[in-house]
Amino acid sequence: MDIKGTVALITGGASGLGAATARRLFHAGASVVLVDLPSSAGDAFAAELNSRGEAHVEAHVEAPAAGDRKEAANKAVFVPADVTSEDEVQAAVDAAVALGPLRIVVNCAGIATPGKVLGRDGVLPLESFNRVIQINLVGTFNVIRLAAAAMAATEPAVTGLGGPERGVIINTASVAAFDGQIGQPAYAASKGAVHAMTLPIARELARSLIRVVTIAPGIFETPMMAGLPQEARDSLGQQVPHPSRLGRPAEYANLAAHIVDNAMLNGETIRLDGAIRMGPK
Repeated sequence: MDIKGTVALITGGASGLGAATARRLFHAGASVVLVDLPSSAGDAFAAELNSRGEAHVEAHVEAPAAGDRKEAANKAVFVPADVTSEDEVQAAVDAAVALGPLRIVVNCAGIATPGKVLGRDGVLPLESFNRVIQINLVGTFNVIRLAAAAMAATEPAVTGLGGPERGVIINTASVAAFDGQIGQPAYAASKGAVHAMTLPIARELARSLIRVVTIAPGIFETPMMAGLPQEARDSLGQQVPHPSRLGRPAEYANLAAHIVDNAMLNGETIRLDGAIRMGPK
């Protein structure tokens, strides 16, 4: 499916994997709706994308008539939302539909709060476990269900290799879904569930010409990693067989763009991890 001329909704879109994906899709010609918390840098990032988009158009394309320029360019829009809120996510979907055909959804919003079942301070509070599940799993499903309804109402697009498509939903799991470490019961459970629901949702939405694919990243350079000392980040990178470094958000974004382009990718979870298999701790 061609990215150009579509609308992409990206959760966690103001930083990390989400921001890299938004940048990649925007510069491939999609309008992007950045969904993130009100406290995020979403407004500034949207303004940056729009500014660079105008510069790209002016440098490489014959300028449209003055009255047509605004309509001709793809746009970046920030919609503050909590992915667990039905009303706020619906508002983000509505904003996407207002820009054009919503054909791409990328779920990157999530948290990785650690916590052992029996920690130094006692039993893991149930509320702590539930918060991770609510954001990573329930939030992802909330976006899937509301975005799928909007996608199903669009006219199918013809792909380059033939065959109609309405859109693709890309979720983010983690290698923790398969190699969960000590202190990750909530995170591993949430990401394992994202992996587990990929195939049944893909099978169901096939009748609506919507694909569903999940990416399971390994250890990546994200804001969550930024708080670690450089020595710790280097040590984690050396655990990756090849390449022996942390993954880069642009590599996640490139895979997301390829998933959009490749219509045979459906119902699958793709590990993006440099062949790492996590140890128990």
